[in-house]
Amino acid sequence: MVGIGPGSLIDMTPRARQAVETAEVIVGYDTYLHLIQDLLAGKATIGTGMMQEIDRCQAAVEQAMSGKQVAVISSGDPGVYGMAGLVLELVGKYPATLQPEVVVVPGISAVSAAAAVLGAPLMHDFAVISLSDLLTPWEVIEKRIAMAAAGDFVIAIYNPKSIRRTSQIEAVREITLQHRGPNTPVGIVHHATRDKEDMTLSTLDGFTNEHIDMFSLVLIGNSQTYVADGKMITPRGYRL
Repeated sequence: MVGIGPGSLIDMTPRARQAVETAEVIVGYDTYLHLIQDLLAGKATIGTGMMQEIDRCQAAVEQAMSGKQVAVISSGDPGVYGMAGLVLELVGKYPATLQPEVVVVPGISAVSAAAAVLGAPLMHDFAVISLSDLLTPWEVIEKRIAMAAAGDFVIAIYNPKSIRRTSQIEAVREITLQHRGPNTPVGIVHHATRDKEDMTLSTLDGFTNEHIDMFSLVLIGNSQTYVADGKMITPRGYRL
């Protein structure tokens, strides 16, 4: 299990790069394989599209059980909405004597990369929530948003909006406005560390009017977050 980071090879850790370079078989979502294509020369690859995660990881487990050195890649960190959990669950279905060794190699997560682009918005407690309801019911997601907003956490939103899902991000805005002022800073980062990287600073009242898609990560500040010189800052509490 290898986290390749947010997208740029220069943000891939040396340990992750070594894991890919020493593997015989690289398994991943087609888009992520493309991101590291410069490291794949001479290697066998198994790529699939969206919604085929179980098939992809099962193929990786079978390759490992045959004696191959396999790297299953995830963008960001494999343990943050990545494939680490699924692979461990699949391996656990086999008798202990047949289970291949699983090593999880961490990577720089998308939320860390986006925060760096914005400045220092995660200097205090924060919650990370995905708006994708493919595997988690919306009612559960909605409750988590409400609890995070009530607790004054900085809130990082993964998978904020897609062609099919457009209303959920509006619900996030409405729920959070019940607990925070309309001018609370909100940062939106697209394609963090990749060629098309850009960021927008907005407010809780108006951020849903900005361009947001599946390549965006949205960071909603807490009651103390502010913007200075184009940087989003959440104070840690030091007395200056």
